[in-house]
Amino acid sequence: MPNQQVQDDLENDVLFDTFARLQILYSNHKGAVIGGITAIILIIGGAIGYHYYSKAQDEKAIQLMSDATNYYMNGNYDLALSGSDEDLTVGFQQIIDNYPNTKAGNIAYYYAAVSEYNLGNFEQAANYMEGFDAPEGILGVGPISFHALVMTDLGNYSEAVKLYIKAAEWDKNDATTPYNYFKAALAYNEMGNQDKAREYAQKVINQYSSSSETVKAQKLMGRLMASSEG
Repeated sequence: MPNQQVQDDLENDVLFDTFARLQILYSNHKGAVIGGITAIILIIGGAIGYHYYSKAQDEKAIQLMSDATNYYMNGNYDLALSGSDEDLTVGFQQIIDNYPNTKAGNIAYYYAAVSEYNLGNFEQAANYMEGFDAPEGILGVGPISFHALVMTDLGNYSEAVKLYIKAAEWDKNDATTPYNYFKAALAYNEMGNQDKAREYAQKVINQYSSSSETVKAQKLMGRLMASSEG
């Protein structure tokens, strides 16, 4: 299971929040305004860079995502992944298998990855993230950073640092950029590359001095300096 910091980061993920709000909107109004809700999701999906879809497939995938998303939000990760034969619902895996080129299908890869991560299945989470196409802008930062976390938990620090740096620079801002640069510094330190660890910790200190990560970066620099002197 993820620690509290990981859980908080996922709950604050802009992509999760955006899609969850749309799913709630759909669940509350399906039938009466399905066309309008679908149109909103299609417009947002297009705005974040998803281009390959069939409208009919997208509408169906969006409808099917409702049950799987509800399972996920209630912490029923197995059901979120596989659905329920008893309740005649499908999970993220079936949506991925049957609607891989839709916007909802793409997001299903991300939800499936986080579900597997919550179940402690890091390899499966990594595999799902390989199939996910991160959107441009701030919506893409959380998923890329999460992918880096999975790689860290798998001990693949060389891939983790690439992904943390990618997340930091995907949408440069005063919140997610220093956070991911600091995570890159930690990952470099874990793989024994103290020079790179210092470089990225220093980036946080020099370029994002008002960030909440600055104190952490300063403490890391202190440990690195003490280690080099020892």
